[in-house]
Amino acid sequence: MSSPETDHQIDHESLTLGQRQRLFMTLLPRLIDHAHDLGYELTIGDGYRDPRAFGPVGRKMGYGRKESNHKRRLAIDLNLFKDGEYLTETEDHAPLGKYWESLNPLCTWGGHFNDGNHYSIIYQGHR
Repeated sequence: MSSPETDHQIDHESLTLGQRQRLFMTLLPRLIDHAHDLGYELTIGDGYRDPRAFGPVGRKMGYGRKESNHKRRLAIDLNLFKDGEYLTETEDHAPLGKYWESLNPLCTWGGHFNDGNHYSIIYQGHR
């Protein structure tokens, strides 16, 4: 049985938002497992951002860009640790970013746009 993840004949650009969300959740555990295999530990930095979120006194928080893939459930920021040390540099994430992008043509890593801990699936041109 084929899936958007494994079917190399599929037009990945035609996938719906829902299909991309499911693809993201299928691939994310592979990234996490790969990080562990390399001796890293992870915590979630930023996952889903509720686009309806409001701050104090009902003001919109304006958290992130309006078209953020975090708000579409297509992105996650991961905090990376090695031997108990928090690794904050984009270069620290490069082995994971390279692996993430090898999983599927829609996978993109934030190291290409100064956001090294960001892993996402492209949707409507947004990373």
